[in-house]
Amino acid sequence: MPADKEARPLPSPWKEFLTELDGMPDEPLELHCIGGFVFTYFYGLPRTTGDIDYYTAIPANLNLDEVAGQGSPLHTKHGVWLHRVAVANLPEDYATRLTDMAPGGFNYLRLLVPDPYDCILSKLERNATKDRDDADYLFRSQRLSAQVLRDRYKNELRHNLIGNVEWHDKTLDLWIEIFESQT
Repeated sequence: MPADKEARPLPSPWKEFLTELDGMPDEPLELHCIGGFVFTYFYGLPRTTGDIDYYTAIPANLNLDEVAGQGSPLHTKHGVWLHRVAVANLPEDYATRLTDMAPGGFNYLRLLVPDPYDCILSKLERNATKDRDDADYLFRSQRLSAQVLRDRYKNELRHNLIGNVEWHDKTLDLWIEIFESQT
């Protein structure tokens, strides 16, 4: 969890949605969460979101789309849903840096979130205005280091990118320039 805050309870309707989801499996369920939900409810970004984007579910044998995805009974009941992100670019060792978003809050469910550097890098490829704004908020609010971000990109992500890698290099340089111009 971010060093400057303690765990805070999830607000409605998330608490009820996740509590009901927690009652479905009969074994631990780990979700590697990314996206707006993580930025908003873990890192404190002041905006709303209607879904929890997740990259990985362990184990993967529960059909989460059917029970908690958009259009599911849980979505209809609570107005929020899970969204499986099929493609995401995360640094190689992101899983070693995951943090439990709600430790002890559920019986079976664990909501794991990437560290702030990995969150920023997960937004790099899409590079939408919202992604850049989210990354800027995280960089400034968590007082991150541009050098650590560059090193993580170079050592754990760059060599796995598909397409025009130089474009990603330039995007990261531009983002860091924007982040640092506002500090």
